[in-house]
Amino acid sequence: QVRLKESGGGLVQAGESLTLSCAATEYDFDIDVMGWYRQAPGKQRELVGDVGDGGKVLLAESVKDRFTVSRDNAAKTVTLQMNNLKPEDTAVYYCKARIALRSFWGQGTQVTVSS
Repeated sequence: QVRLKESGGGLVQAGESLTLSCAATEYDFDIDVMGWYRQAPGKQRELVGDVGDGGKVLLAESVKDRFTVSRDNAAKTVTLQMNNLKPEDTAVYYCKARIALRSFWGQGTQVTVSS
């Protein structure tokens, strides 16, 4: 079992930046993929960006020019740097770790962007 602890959400104005961090704990083995999803009210959860254990990065088209995602395999952390935030980025952001065929989720952290 792996636990994911997220931090860094909050309320910002449009154009500002936020950094989300997620740490995997209580797990001593390699994690295949770590990344971030988000879910806005009334919408489905969607991928924001993730990183494979080999370093391959996948970012959603809607954020690829503004967000970066990175991970530290040794520390078992994944970071989402969000720049030039827009009101449509408002959502609950969830950290996800995939190990073999299993997925684990954090509790979510709220990001609110005011116009």
